Amino acid sequence: MVNYAFDLGIWTILFFLLGMYKPQWPLFFMSKPDRFMVLAITTVFVMVTLTLYGEGNRRAKLEKAAQPVLQKTTPAPVPVPVPTPEKPAVQ
Repeated sequence: MVNYAFDLGIWTILFFLLGMYKPQWPLFFMSKPDRFMVLAITTVFVMVTLTLYGEGNRRAKLEKAAQPVLQKTTPAPVPVPVPTPEKPAVQ
């Protein structure tokens, strides 16, 4: 969720900058776009972005707390094969 918040934040900044430069570009579907509408939409986007970021951090903390703590254990000894002595050849 935090990644989505960063992505939406970048889109919000881009929307704001383009809208303050030329409101007709991001609000192409409106008959008379103005900078105040761009500012209002940007405010909503910022609130959504911050909420998404906070919720993502809260969920990450809950997942981290829910994971069981694993204790370090020593591995069991692995048996090592020992070569058998060769029998002398009978002549």
